[in-house]
Parts: sequence; structure tokens; C-alpha cells
Amino acid sequence: MTAEYSAHHLQVLEGLEAVRKRPGMYIGSNGSPGLMHCLWEIIDNAVDEAVAGNGSKIDIILHPDGSVEVHDRGRGIPVDVEPRTGLTGVEVVFTKLHAGGKFGGGSYAASGGLHGVGASVVNALSERLDVEVDRGGKVYAMSFRRGEPGLFTDDGEKRPDAPFAPFQDKSELRVIGKAAKGATGTRIRYWADRQIFTKDAAFQLADLENRARQTAFLVPGLELVVHDERVPAGSDAESDASAAAVGNETSYHYEGGISEFVEYLATDAPVTDTWRVQGEGTFKETVPVLQPDGHMVATEVERVCAVDIALRWGTGYETTTRSFVNIIATPKGGTHQQGFEQELLKVLRAQVEQNARRLKVGNDKLEKDDVLAGLTAVLTVNVPEPQFEGQTKEVLGTPAVRQIVAQVLRKDLGERFSSPKRDDKSQAAQLLDKIVAEMKARVSARAHKETQRRKNALESSSLPAKLVDCRSTDVAQTELFIVEGDSALGTAKHARTSEYQALLPIRGKILNVQKASVSDMLSNVECASIIQVIGAGSGRSFDLSTARYGKIILMSDADVDGAHIRTLLLTLFYRYMRPLIEDGRVFAAVPPLHRVIVMNPGSKPNETIYTYSEGELHTLLAKLRKQNKRWHEPIQRYKGLGEMDAEQLASTTMDRSGRLLRRVRMEDAEAAGRVFELLMGNEVAPRREFIIDSSDRLAREAIDA
Repeated sequence: MTAEYSAHHLQVLEGLEAVRKRPGMYIGSNGSPGLMHCLWEIIDNAVDEAVAGNGSKIDIILHPDGSVEVHDRGRGIPVDVEPRTGLTGVEVVFTKLHAGGKFGGGSYAASGGLHGVGASVVNALSERLDVEVDRGGKVYAMSFRRGEPGLFTDDGEKRPDAPFAPFQDKSELRVIGKAAKGATGTRIRYWADRQIFTKDAAFQLADLENRARQTAFLVPGLELVVHDERVPAGSDAESDASAAAVGNETSYHYEGGISEFVEYLATDAPVTDTWRVQGEGTFKETVPVLQPDGHMVATEVERVCAVDIALRWGTGYETTTRSFVNIIATPKGGTHQQGFEQELLKVLRAQVEQNARRLKVGNDKLEKDDVLAGLTAVLTVNVPEPQFEGQTKEVLGTPAVRQIVAQVLRKDLGERFSSPKRDDKSQAAQLLDKIVAEMKARVSARAHKETQRRKNALESSSLPAKLVDCRSTDVAQTELFIVEGDSALGTAKHARTSEYQALLPIRGKILNVQKASVSDMLSNVECASIIQVIGAGSGRSFDLSTARYGKIILMSDADVDGAHIRTLLLTLFYRYMRPLIEDGRVFAAVPPLHRVIVMNPGSKPNETIYTYSEGELHTLLAKLRKQNKRWHEPIQRYKGLGEMDAEQLASTTMDRSGRLLRRVRMEDAEAAGRVFELLMGNEVAPRREFIIDSSDRLAREAIDA
């Protein structure tokens, strides 16, 4: 560092140097998310061709050497010479920032690639990139090393470290063969530059498959095929009802569009059918337009914004919203999502006011969370040259889109709520009943939470009488054991450490909340007691910071009924107190199955050993036989927690120094939701089919009961 600062300290980065110097500006990071973003840029270009009506299939291939290849059947990148630069279209696209066919030149009506940096950024951050173009009956090819065009001397198989000779005087777009008659398209294969990306950055197959599935929903008729050649065929190819997996190849192809997307995303029972809202609006904006002479002139242009929304409400309270602009996901929303949510609240507030007497709403007013509870929606807009906040295109910034989305939604929902059709009237009434019930549950939960703070010794407590509370007020140290049955409670009282361990007994099997409504759940004595004792509310009003205990431990018998009770409890936590699971504060106690008393010779006291599975017991007995040791017969098999005395229960299940706990984790929320709906939901047929089809694959040791 020096105090001197003059013009010779300034750096001017030319061309792709800026991308390599500051990759985060263009792709967000240099880890796996940035690596995947590069792949999205190439895939989005191929999808733009398909949306424009050119090609109906895209192949994405993950090669064993770490490279990735994208093959589309579009028009092919132009191969003629671009007059201003004197370079072929292929070289312009891959070496010049802010160059492409998506700046209003008429090649694309609406596209996802907007800034003209996608392909060139990927090229700059690749150790090697090869592109082949089928066009005009010929196959054209060009190669690049870290953005510089030249020739690789390959020894049979393509390698990024092969000898490379950059072009000296003039670049060359080679013709390497003949293309089939009428065949057009582009094949791009690249090796990410490990000088840029971190060592652990890798292509995430699950993310790629989710993106491919999502795109297939958004572009009906387009087929995307993911080939993972990095793993042996058939090792872990994911499939769903409309994705045919063949070995390491998975194909995604849907004809139902975003309505089918909503049905895929929704996991709860429906309150309404999937409603489709479509329309468009126009707006004017002043933008710089490139003139034939190369100058930019500010010009007022009229834009057409097309809106397509699919939405349905279910019995749950979770909200699943996916928003897109020109097929590009906008996970952080933007003006289109703001218009959607604001207008949805406005329309439903008006409907509730019109039906206030029937719905008995009183003076309470709907809030956004009441309306969004149980909603699954896919919102797409198509806008020429949308304004995004940042290169990663996660937030739409075009202001006029908000009002257009609101107008389209207002018109369609207004017609639906005023429709004389019996089906429309029935669904509208059911929807209003649901959102008003959500509002009433929120109001009552808020009032309940305000009165359910931990009481000190001088205050009267309204907690359930059956709660055996602890003395400590340090939430980080306290533990709540939810115990199966009063018999186990009696033993647990003597086994616990009363300073920080509280006990709440439940009688039998609680309500299956996956099938029940919110009101049924709140009126169920056992469910209400659990929510009241934890003290953080439920559903959308749940506040993790006010939970009264640091750990929630489910302690049930080690049998099938105990496993069922634990599953019902987990369903309650998953649906109404999910932040506890997400924060890792829910545990399952692991009581022992057997007690083996090993007899020692002479006056040496006998040794007590606990085992937790049949396999562990057989291993122990084999070891004792080998050591010529004897044990008391019969070996005690615990059928329930109540069979243990306080000392045994404390040492095996409750004492922190010797117990075993199993943490309940939720790494994939969507997958967890589908499993809970499958195993605990209203639909019996899929559950029966799952049990029958899966019985052969079930490993007995995987059952923890």
C-alpha cells in the first residue's frame, strides 16, 4: 500500500479479463452454485430457441472427466461474419461480452438470456470449451482455452490439458463434416476452469434434474434428457410419474404446462381445482435502441406482457409459489410476484366482506398469510427485455409488470367468484371458508401465545395439570420428554433430572393431523396440550424464539405401536411446528430392547449390558461364548418403557452421560412433504401400492422398532 494514488494505479480490464478477475459479479460465486449458474446460462440459451419454436429436444450430458455438454436442435449459432467486428457469429457469441441476438434485434420475442454475457462468461471461466454447429448441411467447430480461440491437438480423446495453439493472425471456424439434411443445432462442451472454481465445486445432479423438470413443465412439448455418465448405469436415476429413467438417463417431457406443475408441487388434499389465469397487458418504456449506424437512441417502445398463472388451494397451511420470467426462475420474486400477492389479498378481502354475515368474520381483517395458506401457485410472465436486479436474474425489476399481473388476476378471479356455475360457486365458498378459518386460527393463536409465556413461581400457571415441569428457566439446557402412557410416566418421574428435564404424558395415539383440519387439531386434547406446553404457537404463528424447551424428546415403546405413536407425533411437529425440526431440536429416544446380565466368577459383581437390536444381541452373545462367559436366562426383552425401573430408565434413556438420542432431520422439505402425504394422508390407494411395491426392497434392519 502506498499513499500515492494516480492514473497509473488504475487498471482497465479488457474483454473477458474482467470476468476472470471478478467471476462473482457474473455468476454469484466460485463454488458449486456458480458452477451450476454457468450451466444454466448454456441451457437457457437452448431453451430460448425451443420457446421460439426451434427444436423440441435438449440433451444435457455430464461426462466422467468433469465436463458437461448441452445439445440443442435450434437454428444453430450464426456462422457468417458479423460486419462490425469481422468475426464469425460463433466467435462473437463466445468472446464478446454483451453481444448476442437478444437485444431487440427481432431474433427472439422474449428470452431468458438478456445481457449477452451468458456464453461468453462460461467460455471465460472454462479451461476448455468446444462448440459445434450444424447449419446449412455442414458441421462447423471452434475451440477455446480460457476464452481464447485456437486449436487443441487431441490425442484421441478430448482433454482440457491437451496441447493448445492460439490463432495468431486470424481466427478460423472449421468445417469438420457434413450435417444431415435439414438438421440444425448446437453442441457445447466445456471443462470448468479449476483456477477459478473451488476444489469441491461440482455439478449437482439433483439441482440439474429439478431444473430440467421445471423447464419441461414451463415449455409444454419440450423434452429435456439428462445423461449422467459419471456413475454406473442404473445406480441412482431419479424418476417420477412422467419422467422415464433408463439407466443413467432421465427424460422430462410434459404436455400439461404449469397446471401440471402445480399438481406436481401440491402435496395436500385440494380445496379448489387448479385454476388457470391468463391474459396480457401493454406498457410503454423508454429504452436505448441500437440504430443501423451503430448509435444508441432513446426511444419509447410499447411492450406486451403476457401473464399465465396456475393456482390451487389445499387443506394445508404451507405456501408454495414459483415465479418465472421468460422461463427464468425468480426465487426472490420481484414486481410480478408483488402484483400477484397484493391483488390476491385485495380480491379475497372484498369477497369476504361481501359474505361477512355467512362467514361470521366480525371485525377481524384478512392478512396476506391467511390468503396464502395452503396455496400452490406457478406464476409466469413473458416480457421483452425485462429489467432484472443483477446478472443472476433472481428478482424482476420492471415496474409496469406489477399492475398488469394485478389487472389480469382481478379480472379472472372476479369472473370466477361471480360465476353462476354450481362447481365454481362451491369451490369459491370452500375457499372463503378456508381462508376465514385460517384468519380465526391466527387470531386465536396470537391471543393464546400472548398468555402462554413461561410463568414464574409467583404467577398462576395455565399449563396442563399432567405436565411434570422442570425447575430451570435456561431454555438451552431444558428438555421436554413426551412420554407414552401413564405407566412410563411414573417410572420417568423418578428417573429424570428434575432440574432440567420435564415430562408430558400422552394417552394412546394422538390425532393424525395430516388428515385433520386445523380446527380438529386444535380441539384435540393431546395435540393442544403439546402445543400449549411447548409455548411457541403453531402453524404460521409459530415463534421458535419463545419455545420453552431446548430439546423435544419423543420417548415411546420399542415396538410397532410405539413407532406409530412417534410417527403421529412427528407428523404434528412437521405440519404445525416445523421450525423445531429445522433447528434440530426434535429427538427420538432410543430405549434398549434387551438386558443381558453377565455372571462373573467369585465375588466379582455381575455385569449388566443393554442391547438395542436383535443383531446387536446375537453379536454380544457370540462374543460372550467365545470368552466362555455365562449369562442369566431368560434374557429380559423390554416390551415397553414401563417394564424398566427408574435406575434402568435413567442410565439407558434419560441420563445425558449414557443415553442414545436420534436427531430428527429434514434435509429435503419437498421430499419430506410427499412422504408424509403418502404415508399419513387421505389417499389410501397410493399408500397400499407403495407398501406392496416396496416390500421386497425393505431392509429389516432399517426398521427402528
